[in-house]
Amino acid sequence: MLGSFFMNWLGRETLVAADDTWTLMLVMCAGVALAIFLEQKYRWASKVSGAIIALIVAMLLANFNIIPTSCVLYDDIVWGIVVPMGIPLLLLQCNIKKIFRETGRMLTIFVIGAVGTVVGAFLAYFLLRGPFGNAQDLAKVAAMMTGSYIGGGVNFAAMASQYAAGQDLTAAATVADNLLMAAYFFVLIAFAGMRFFRKNFRHPLIDEVEADTANRDAAQTQAAAFWSRKDISLKDIAFNFAYCIAIVWVSKLVAGGIAGWIPEDPNAFLDFVGKFFGSQYVWITTFSVIVATFMDKKVEQLHGSQELGTYLIYLFLFVIGVPANIMTVLTKSPLLLALTAIMVIVNMLFCFLAAKLFKFNLEDAIIASNANIGGPTTAAGMAISQGWSALVGPAMLIGTLGYVIGNYLGVIVGTVLGA
Repeated sequence: MLGSFFMNWLGRETLVAADDTWTLMLVMCAGVALAIFLEQKYRWASKVSGAIIALIVAMLLANFNIIPTSCVLYDDIVWGIVVPMGIPLLLLQCNIKKIFRETGRMLTIFVIGAVGTVVGAFLAYFLLRGPFGNAQDLAKVAAMMTGSYIGGGVNFAAMASQYAAGQDLTAAATVADNLLMAAYFFVLIAFAGMRFFRKNFRHPLIDEVEADTANRDAAQTQAAAFWSRKDISLKDIAFNFAYCIAIVWVSKLVAGGIAGWIPEDPNAFLDFVGKFFGSQYVWITTFSVIVATFMDKKVEQLHGSQELGTYLIYLFLFVIGVPANIMTVLTKSPLLLALTAIMVIVNMLFCFLAAKLFKFNLEDAIIASNANIGGPTTAAGMAISQGWSALVGPAMLIGTLGYVIGNYLGVIVGTVLGA
């Protein structure tokens, strides 16, 4: 209806023209700013998540014909430049030596949980490919969710770009992903209070918090400090952007060279090798981790990487909501919600069975599973909110490890399933 009105009035179907890049940039950046503000200001928005808010804002603007569903800003700049730049900035937290040295029992559960995520991806794919209808699209979503449920949104973005997932499909997958994650986090918190889990697992931190209610107040103070304003200089901004662009440039050269050197081959193994090592995201991940691990002293002096990288990924989250037809989301999301539920349940089983087998604490299993499904920030946030301050650092470390292995395992799942 509005499309016809704008066509008669302006000679185009949307209020903002597809080639009006500056206006579209204003809308995109204002939408992201609104999502971040609401997420950090209101509890209801925090539960919904800034990612979903940004996506919904974009979806509504597009479906009411305010902004176009396709343009150079979305297709070439955000997908082609912004996403690859955001990944190396976020991976600067991934010092492998530090992760293996400081995470202990939680790392064991996290790795086993990552295996569970991969198993869940294969199981969900084979159970749902019949009802879903398009096996290749489902394989793309399985790859995206494997990356997301081992790492986080940065891996979801990388896999969506790697496999050129249709933007309607990507938006539907994002809705299903965030709905499922929100429900799962409440389930994890509930597990901490359930008699069954307390009877079958050790829970020293839970006992400590319950014995000292003052820890609750301390946890809230720590949460405020954790998300406080950080020191950053002009030099930090300059070095961050120079670094991430250099990593992307080198990665594209290496991936392109390997892809050209290993031709397409009917041999399944050679085809897998060519696609895996010909992925720019595999090399972005590899080079970023090398820098974070072996140049850690320099990295510690560089501030603002996580904030800048997260902002770039938020721009991506807005853009994937733009082309999402509401009917497509409503028809595709239920099956994709089933896929994400299967993957999360299998991950949970692997994490809690591992904790039981190795006689680890209930808190370790809860935070490790959260780090798989949600990433380092949600895992650390849950540890803070529950007063388990000793687990905040390990949660951040294993979560950032997920950023590393998520891209590798996502590419493996996508390649094996034929995405």
